Amino acid sequence: MANEKLIIKKRGEDGYKNFSIRISNETVQKLDDISKSANLSRNELIQIMLDYAIENCEIK
Repeated sequence: MANEKLIIKKRGEDGYKNFSIRISNETVQKLDDISKSANLSRNELIQIMLDYAIENCEIK
């Protein structure tokens, strides 16, 4: 174990990106309520919702 190195990845090199969005307080509250009920972080919940929306999106 003494030979194992601590690997520190540079920000943005872990396959994820950070960005900001602007949403209503009502939407934040609804997300927080759902995340609490599901025992997920808000970030985890939003990722699940975005993945679902992307896979089930239809453009007409």
